[in-house]
Amino acid sequence: MNKLGAKTQRWLKSVHVFFACLWVGGAVTINLMNFSMTASDGMQLYGIILSMKFVDDFVIIPGAIGSLLTGLIYSLFTNWGWFKHNWIIVKWIINLTGVIFGTFWLGPWLNSLPPIVKTEGLEALANTTYLHNQDMLYCWGTLQAATIVFALFISVLKPWKKQ
Repeated sequence: MNKLGAKTQRWLKSVHVFFACLWVGGAVTINLMNFSMTASDGMQLYGIILSMKFVDDFVIIPGAIGSLLTGLIYSLFTNWGWFKHNWIIVKWIINLTGVIFGTFWLGPWLNSLPPIVKTEGLEALANTTYLHNQDMLYCWGTLQAATIVFALFISVLKPWKKQ
């Protein structure tokens, strides 16, 4: 298969880094919002939750998909390959796990919160579904953010030798 030239690879790397920044930045932002923002009334809570959903929909999702697609292009059209280096394998595992887990668990947990808050206001803080999904976001959202930050570091450090 044809490999990309040096200039095209630099462009690909720039786009890949851009999408990684979106994903990491969005994940860290949602976690900071989740742990640090408190509401004194139902409208404030609704605004916080909608803001978190906005970050998910317009920052995290494009970042994760863009990282996945540019990673595919890297593996197909450069000498980095799929399994040439252990750190690339780890990045693939983190990326695929992150996209799958975000799509089927984290996203639905977050998406369930705005309708509850819109209906119940601050009383949502006593709703068992709201509390469960919020707890899942605390736990698994934090783990997700930590793993993609780890992927960022291994991208720079390239810590493991070739297969």
